[in-house]
Amino acid sequence: MVTSKAPTVTEYLASLPEDRRATVKAVRKLVRAHLARGFVEQMQHGMISWVIPLSRYPETYNGQALPVVCLASQKNHLSLYLLCAYSDPAERKRFEASYARAGKRLDMGQSCVRFKRREDLADDAIAAALERASVDDFIARYERSRTKARRSG
Repeated sequence: MVTSKAPTVTEYLASLPEDRRATVKAVRKLVRAHLARGFVEQMQHGMISWVIPLSRYPETYNGQALPVVCLASQKNHLSLYLLCAYSDPAERKRFEASYARAGKRLDMGQSCVRFKRREDLADDAIAAALERASVDDFIARYERSRTKARRSG
């Protein structure tokens, strides 16, 4: 995975080749238009990330803000990490069905949608998943996952 050392979103965008910069800016606009209030945009793990700030939820396993959505330019593709959809099996299923209805080919990894062009994305499916994400729901899901991890560990 390619990561950037850019400390700010502005510097990250400036570091991208023009064609990728335009695509990343367009997807960033989509995320910002549909993600609920309470999430904060920042650079994290070398990607543009929308997180639950530590001021709202400081009890994370690694001491870093909880990422809910991330956007990155990788070596051979772009990646949109929709942790808000992938961390819930029902939400993931709803997302995949919505993507299929859009008639777009879904190239999905464990936690990301891979794409090369802006046109590859199913905007309505992504927008709906983002709109269903809430800070409180994501925290509750995170806490359930940590409880399960402690029980099995």
